Amino acid sequence: MTPETYKEGSLSLAGTVAMGTGVMIGAGIFALTGQVAQYSGPAFPLAFLLAAVISGFSAYTYIKMSDKYPSSGGIAMILQKAYGPTTVAAASALLMTMSMIINESLVARTFGAYSLQLLDIENTDTLVPVLAVGLIAFAFLVNIAGNRIIGGVSKIAAVLKVGGILIFSGAALWASGFSFEAASSATEDGTGPAGFLAGVALAVLAFKGFTTITNSGAEVRNPGRNVGRAIMWSLAICLVVYMSVAFAVGSSLTLEEIVAAKDFSLAEASRPAFGDLGVGFTVIIAIIATASGLLASVFAVSRMLAMLTDMKLIPHRHFGMPGGIQKHMLVYTVVIAAILAAFFDLGRIASLGAIYYLVMDIIIHFGVLRHLRADVGARAWILVSAILFDAAALGAFIFIKATSDPAIILIAIGSMTAIFALEALYLGKVRNKEVSGHESSHAH
Repeated sequence: MTPETYKEGSLSLAGTVAMGTGVMIGAGIFALTGQVAQYSGPAFPLAFLLAAVISGFSAYTYIKMSDKYPSSGGIAMILQKAYGPTTVAAASALLMTMSMIINESLVARTFGAYSLQLLDIENTDTLVPVLAVGLIAFAFLVNIAGNRIIGGVSKIAAVLKVGGILIFSGAALWASGFSFEAASSATEDGTGPAGFLAGVALAVLAFKGFTTITNSGAEVRNPGRNVGRAIMWSLAICLVVYMSVAFAVGSSLTLEEIVAAKDFSLAEASRPAFGDLGVGFTVIIAIIATASGLLASVFAVSRMLAMLTDMKLIPHRHFGMPGGIQKHMLVYTVVIAAILAAFFDLGRIASLGAIYYLVMDIIIHFGVLRHLRADVGARAWILVSAILFDAAALGAFIFIKATSDPAIILIAIGSMTAIFALEALYLGKVRNKEVSGHESSHAH
């Protein structure tokens, strides 16, 4: 890797935790609370709790690998060590990357949906994507400015949004007299266990930002010690924040109201007790959270793509652009995120992100279980549990979506098939080049 790509030891433990929580809180709670409630019904706070448990089991694999092999683009490194320079490794790494880019478009649209709550505007169908694309462009410009700015912004934003969210949660719970409206209004025809697990699958997206820490392993000071600590601290902070918010929203709104305002449920939840002032406060926190989350995610994705290119797992074309590979990857990242944010709604973006992430996660756990368990000292039962948890959530989610929105399942399967096929084609060409190069050198 070139010095331009990353700066070794530039992230402290606090900075790393801020980056991890930055990505998680930016996406999770603002974008997904309403979406999770739609599937899981009145038990949606428990869906976030179970998602945290699943993420904890998942984190075990990443921590074990990062402890032994800290590097930038950590997930790509895990996959390559488990499967070698194969189609499975390359395509799975690309799935992870795409899941993170999807997350960026999710966050950007959430920014748009919340921002419009400050204005009395009806035409949200046009303005939400416009605001989303504008935020992605802003994140690109800040990332071009460099690592130090991102670290500074992440730290300040992490404090503001965690503090702001906890103030919102405490105030909403106090104003409601600690009742839980969502339970009292629940209809009898819920989606049952499958619906609950589908909600859990979406809630997992709210925690997957810890992989950002894994991908920045070489940038973390004392990575062998701090990567694992940063991941666990980030998960713990996010769980406290998510649970308090879920109960606050459930105490202020009925389940029907949460689902009706699912794209901006926190803003709506502040309205009964605090009126327009409460809505304004919540929207400002949402803007800070989503903007900082996007900054941290764009930072991480561009590093991962640069790593994949260095490892010759994905092709690279500069198309006449100046600068190094990392800057080019930054451009590709924001262009794809902007296209998704412009043409997909929040529900579909979240669905696609959940499927990609869970498939990739299962492949990683299986690879470590099969090939690296002894090398990194991982316990088999934890790896198997992580696979089973992921598979149960994924299966339930696909089952629910197949009946409610089969098109997104077809898009997910079609795009994953295309990713694996294109990677097989590219790696085949690389191998043929290497063989012909080897033969020609022998001929001389």
